[in-house]
Amino acid sequence: MRINIMWFRRDLRLEDNAALYHALRAGLPVLPIFIFDRNILDQLENKADRRVEFIHAALEEMQSALAKMGASLLVEHGIPNTVFASLVQRYEIDTVFTNHDDEPAAIERDAAVAALLTQHHIGFHTFKDQVIFERNEVVKDDGKPYTVFTPYSRKWKAKLRDSDLDAYPSLQHAAAFLKQDALPIPSLKQIGFESVDRPFPSKALNEAIIQQYNTTRDFPALENGTSKLGVHLRFGTISIRAVARKARQLNETFLNELIWRDFYHSILWHFPKVGKGQSFKTEYDRIEWQNDEALFQCWCEGTTGYPIVDAGMRELNATGYMHNRVRMIVASFLTKHLLIDWRWGEAYFAAHLLDYDLAANNGGWQWASGSGCDAAPYFRVFNPYLQTEKFDKDLRYIRKWVPEFQEFNYPKPIVVHEEARKRVLEVYAKALKG
Repeated sequence: MRINIMWFRRDLRLEDNAALYHALRAGLPVLPIFIFDRNILDQLENKADRRVEFIHAALEEMQSALAKMGASLLVEHGIPNTVFASLVQRYEIDTVFTNHDDEPAAIERDAAVAALLTQHHIGFHTFKDQVIFERNEVVKDDGKPYTVFTPYSRKWKAKLRDSDLDAYPSLQHAAAFLKQDALPIPSLKQIGFESVDRPFPSKALNEAIIQQYNTTRDFPALENGTSKLGVHLRFGTISIRAVARKARQLNETFLNELIWRDFYHSILWHFPKVGKGQSFKTEYDRIEWQNDEALFQCWCEGTTGYPIVDAGMRELNATGYMHNRVRMIVASFLTKHLLIDWRWGEAYFAAHLLDYDLAANNGGWQWASGSGCDAAPYFRVFNPYLQTEKFDKDLRYIRKWVPEFQEFNYPKPIVVHEEARKRVLEVYAKALKG
């Protein structure tokens, strides 16, 4: 029996899924698969990585829904090319359907898989699913990519039509799933990981949070000041179209955050060098970073002597999450106060953030350091004390994560703000003069 395959990656849901919709309508039974990619997992040092646990939980949820339809996920653990080499021996495959993934490593992976499938006369079809507009859909009139957010966002909004946010009615075609008994999903232990067994943020769209987002989003002490949807958007357990529909109805500031997400994905697509460790503005690669490993360790552990910075890092280390305003503060502190290469911070966030996304993480870190597109100018150096006064005036966030900040055992500041600011301006100016 000929079949089609739906290959899930960062789109872990059955409803409103572009590639799945097209696969189910293509006229052959559809086998849904997921591959725990060893190229990715083998690089993870923490074997209690909650992102792997999140993916595993999402797969189990999908499997439960598929079982009620008399279908099953096939979950493999290995190198994608090796897995597909096995699949073409086990099944008579017509076409593989999947959604775009524009990270540099993913593009190489997909090219290799597509080449293998072509050798076996198997089609490989990919679709847009993780953003509203991608690649060349929002560009300047001359076809060149935008590198500044504001004109990009204006063009994005002018281009948007209701149909761009329409859901794909995937499950209306659920009868096309290949009928089979539920296949076992490898346990976390079987793929070399373990459970932390802490709850993940809800994927429910909380309208009250979205409505108030423009007034609450900058205050990290507020429990419901932000949506916490980042991890769900990262792994596709919620549809970006569903979120954007709500944002469009309820709050333009929230919609702008989704447009930033599209913008950074566009930058990664047009300038893949940023995903390979290079500064968007090449002159910033001339900066002479201090890269003091002892100071970096203080930053990582949340023992810098700056309470708002330490609170952010401790929240990240404990939960895998950090409030967006605080992300900007700690990134500015690392690059500007400590003169540590933004790539060190980017890598630390990549290892610890539940919602880690290469495009957004890279964009945020290059913005903070001044090296990115539409970045904060290099002479903008966040003052942690003023940031605290503005956004955690009652010290509620700080007290939660750094309860000892007024005690004798709390460390003295590892740098003096005024001296650090003077130093970074001199170092940056020297580098940028060429």
